[in-house]
Amino acid sequence: MAKKVTNKKNLHGNRRSHALNATPHAFKLNLQTITINGKKVRMTAREIRSLKKIMSK
Repeated sequence: MAKKVTNKKNLHGNRRSHALNATPHAFKLNLQTITINGKKVRMTAREIRSLKKIMSK
């Protein structure tokens, strides 16, 4: 199993209908599994993008 590297957590809010009913809703992280130095890790898509930019310099 891949190790979760990020320290981010889900965001929480409400879904709003036209009648303004509030239903709890969680905005989940976009976790992706990638291999770094032969080890599988789970990172958010945004962190992977940032990592690729740093590594290309």
